Amino acid sequence: MEVFLRNSFVVVALVVVFLRHRVDSEPTQDKLALLAFLAQTPHENRLQWNSSNSACTWVGIQCDSNLSFVYSLRLPGVGLVGQIPANTIGNLTQLRILSLRANRLSGSIPSDFSNLKLLRSLYLQNNLFSGEFPPSIPQLDRLTRLDISSNNFTGSIPFAVNNLTHLTRLYLQNNGFSGSLPSISQSSIVDFNVSNNHLNGSIPTSLSRFQASSFAGNIDLCGVPLPPCNPFFPSPAPSPPSIPPPNPPRKTAKKLSKAAIIAISVGAALILLLLILILILCLRRGQRRRQAAKTQKPTAAARSGAGAAGAAAGDPGTSSSMEVTGVSGEAERNKLLFFDGGIYSFDLEDLLRASAEVLGKGSVGTSYKAVLEEGTTVVVKRLKDVVVTRKEFETQMELVGRIKHDNVLPLRAYYYSKDEKLLVSDYMSAGSRGSGRTPLDWDNRMRIALSTGRGLAHLHVSGKVIHGNIKASNILLRQDHDACVSDFGLNPLFGSTTPPNRVAGYRAPEVVETRKVTFKSDVYSFGVLLLELLTGKSPNQASLGEEGIDLPRWVQSVVREEWTAEVFDVELMRYQNIEEEMVQLLQIAMACVSTVPDQRPSMPEVVRMMEEINRGETDDGLRQSSDEPSKGSGDNA
Repeated sequence: MEVFLRNSFVVVALVVVFLRHRVDSEPTQDKLALLAFLAQTPHENRLQWNSSNSACTWVGIQCDSNLSFVYSLRLPGVGLVGQIPANTIGNLTQLRILSLRANRLSGSIPSDFSNLKLLRSLYLQNNLFSGEFPPSIPQLDRLTRLDISSNNFTGSIPFAVNNLTHLTRLYLQNNGFSGSLPSISQSSIVDFNVSNNHLNGSIPTSLSRFQASSFAGNIDLCGVPLPPCNPFFPSPAPSPPSIPPPNPPRKTAKKLSKAAIIAISVGAALILLLLILILILCLRRGQRRRQAAKTQKPTAAARSGAGAAGAAAGDPGTSSSMEVTGVSGEAERNKLLFFDGGIYSFDLEDLLRASAEVLGKGSVGTSYKAVLEEGTTVVVKRLKDVVVTRKEFETQMELVGRIKHDNVLPLRAYYYSKDEKLLVSDYMSAGSRGSGRTPLDWDNRMRIALSTGRGLAHLHVSGKVIHGNIKASNILLRQDHDACVSDFGLNPLFGSTTPPNRVAGYRAPEVVETRKVTFKSDVYSFGVLLLELLTGKSPNQASLGEEGIDLPRWVQSVVREEWTAEVFDVELMRYQNIEEEMVQLLQIAMACVSTVPDQRPSMPEVVRMMEEINRGETDDGLRQSSDEPSKGSGDNA
């Protein structure tokens, strides 16, 4: 009995020691490596790792279940600057996930990254790394995701990338890689992008399965899916088929008779006379055309530049013509039809004589800024792919033309012919909220969100109209940043075969499958627009976050990991006392982008929730002045 008690005591003691060891376990070597990395790399004060605490509790660090090693290191957008020191991160030999994206790290990747043999996901995009393709990366043969896009890497892409046999996603775009593309043969790769580099030559057959956008911006790259390559040496002309020599003709006559000679001469004279008559007719026809042209004023071509496709109204761009075809013979029947209460008094001929400037090429057509001879400026949208009849077109235009609201851009006139369909609306000099503009403060972002929501709510409730194509370029701004919704109610003109809202980043999930827009799909698109205002990110931006996912899913993943502050545009961090309002608007946006349509609020409910945000409102629902930037705040990466 005494022996049994003694043995039991020993077992209990060992269990206590073992459990205490598990509780107090700490990845000591990994902790030292992380502290060395932090000490040698300049950074913002958001990273406050306390050396007296376990490394597994630090921000951005995730350990395994036994707390014995660092499993994941995620430090996106924390202001890391300069080169990655050697013998720091490279010592985290058990690391599976490494994310240092959206910092200001520079120089080359340390060679000791080759020690990270178990690494599966590596995200280094949106930094300032330079030098050739990191030679340590092809040694990480367990990688499934690699993103080194938007850096300054140069040189060739090595064939050794084929060593990464488990790779599923490879992003190398927006660098300075040159030379030819290697034949990357992994069939496991489902997402691939080398756009906007300096690559040349033919695209290997193993990569031809990817879309043209994966290779865009490499002007010397060719082959499927891009245009075919021109051969350096032209193909030789085919040899004529060998023809056996004919049997020698019988010599029936040694020379032509006089009758044959006379017949040939007469025939040649007749042919010559016929050619002269045809030439005279052509000259007379050309003279009549020139005389007719003098009686008409030619259509003026654009003399200033057009923005990129989908650019905001009001942005300049390359010169282009708004010459409208198919109107000369139908001018009397196909008139420019104005709506009651309009403010314009020009006709179709005035419009055709106007100077035109391309504003943007969108999913439903091309928009022109037209300046008439008397000085009036309007926007003319030239629709494409319209499939409905004249009666159906006119019925839809009458419905759209009746809608009047301060936050809805009114349709002033329309034109229909067999070859041309035109819409005329007011010109908004402030344009849309495009890229490359001065960042907006918080008050103006709220003003855009609220005024856009009111316009859409009016379309849904009073107009009974589904917008069907909500995106940033269709939200036009006045000088006071009040928004006007444009391009609404056009979806019925294009039939069921044309996908509505071709900018995929704004489309509701059910629209992708059914190609049918609804009031609820409009709410989803508006939610994406709110996320765009909050995050400063374009919804169709390639490789959002770390998994190449769309904007709503990326926001959900960040919020789920309790990195909510990382969602918001860094420009908004300059303003004080708006955190609660940003979170409230984020919650509204997330409700709008619910994957289940019935769980989304209606547009009037969305407007009500935005109006209830506690912002110390004035009568117009917005503050009278913008928040001042925080004093002493430095630049945020």
